[in-house]
Amino acid sequence: MGFFRKKKEKNGTAGPELNRPDGQSPLREVSYVFFDTELTGLDEKKDSLLSIGAVNMVNGRIELGTTFYQLVKPRSFKHVESVIIHEITPSEVTLQPEVGRVLEDFLNYINGRVLAGYYLSIDLGFLNREMRRIFDRPLDNPAIDTYRLYQWLHQKQPEVPSFAIPAEKLDLYALAQTFEIPFSGQHNALEDALIAAQVFQRFLPWLNQAGVRTLEELIRLGDPYKGGEDRFRGPTQVSNL
Repeated sequence: MGFFRKKKEKNGTAGPELNRPDGQSPLREVSYVFFDTELTGLDEKKDSLLSIGAVNMVNGRIELGTTFYQLVKPRSFKHVESVIIHEITPSEVTLQPEVGRVLEDFLNYINGRVLAGYYLSIDLGFLNREMRRIFDRPLDNPAIDTYRLYQWLHQKQPEVPSFAIPAEKLDLYALAQTFEIPFSGQHNALEDALIAAQVFQRFLPWLNQAGVRTLEELIRLGDPYKGGEDRFRGPTQVSNL
């Protein structure tokens, strides 16, 4: 079954038809796309995407030669104070492509892959709002959240120092420090996607030890919408700005 059935967009063009990964695939054999977004703010009704960054992971290896990064011309930029966090100014995005064109490129990039990242419910919320507005449908790729996986591993392995800190006290950068992952900056969509991918690499041996073998099991544990009521709360509330 495809991720998307052939369906007319609002502008009359047909969207891509994608292939769903096999739920019984071993974790290391799955093709993932780790991604992150930067936003003008956290109000889905008023704020906009500013950038999308992503990196492929195939057979457990991060493919640095095939990254995706694109600034987006926002439909609104009311919260200019967010510039302090992501350092993307209105002048930088004025001449960038609008979100529809960027999403077309992003859809081609994620074709047939599992989406992954850190605290994805916010990113997916904004992407799906634009997907429904432009393509009349949401993203259909399976998705996993490394934040949810950490929560589970913390419960399973609380005696392991790397999983000893309660998830609600961690953000992405604290998690990177916990696993000794170097990073040079914060709140850049591509850099944050790379951090999340490296965190997942650190998780793989522990997931295997805990008996998590297949993509289907991983998706069940890493569901980004688990506990949907905390969608805009938690340790990374400002990390997506």
